[in-house]
Amino acid sequence: MGERNVVPAKSQATEHSSNPVLVYDRVTKGWELLLGDDLHFGYFENRQIPLSVATARLTRQMADWAQLRSETRVLDIGCGIGGPACFLVREVGCPVTGISTSNVGVEIAASRAEAQGLTDRVQFFERDAMANGFSAESFDCAWIMESSHLMERKDLLVAESARVLRPDGVLVLCDVVLRRTIPFQYLVRNLSEFENLNAVFGKQNVELLDTYMQLAENSGLTMLRNEDMSDAVFPTLERWGRNAESHRGELKKLIGQEYLAQFLRACTFLERLWKEGLLGYGMMLARKAA
Repeated sequence: MGERNVVPAKSQATEHSSNPVLVYDRVTKGWELLLGDDLHFGYFENRQIPLSVATARLTRQMADWAQLRSETRVLDIGCGIGGPACFLVREVGCPVTGISTSNVGVEIAASRAEAQGLTDRVQFFERDAMANGFSAESFDCAWIMESSHLMERKDLLVAESARVLRPDGVLVLCDVVLRRTIPFQYLVRNLSEFENLNAVFGKQNVELLDTYMQLAENSGLTMLRNEDMSDAVFPTLERWGRNAESHRGELKKLIGQEYLAQFLRACTFLERLWKEGLLGYGMMLARKAA
């Protein structure tokens, strides 16, 4: 695989920050050091557990909510570099199809699956979650783990996810969410911080958990369960900061000093938004009628 994770020139910053795929493609290798192999938040039952244990715990919690079994066909929507998909194949034994708009992510995910001997149960495709191209009623579970906040048309995302579910299939989603609407004046006062968040993680389009629940119901699904997990997930941000310090030398080579500084600044701002009760983390489960 060719080297593509290069920090763009400053003149390209606006283009990259407005496109989550471009951001993701250029920093994926660095994110593995910063965020861990799974590239997502963790669930901390206590603050002493390692980040890798916490991220696996969050994946396990989603799987438990969805009541996945070895025969459950899962569509992993926004599959990242394949960590959760490979986890599900190893731990549950269910077949998983992962999709992402990032070619880099799909390539890494496929390589990881091959290295673990899982290619008979998991496959990855470069596809759009809002028009995925799969036949109706193809899957038993639509799995959306920390990808929905980067998608502009959440109504299309949820409707398309519902479309490919078989009768009695479930949609399980977890992500960063608004805990309350951010006042306009707050946005104006902190415009540079929000712009930095977009430059680091791609353009953010965060919604209330209630919004996702309403979209699920609009798509003909019945809500089964939802939970605010903000407190248990919050320690992840501190762990990302630790990783940045521990791997500073290697990260400078992979993503550059400028991006590393932006990343640390973004983590500090996210911690502030969390503490002020503006941002948090939620999970929800909905079912399609039998």
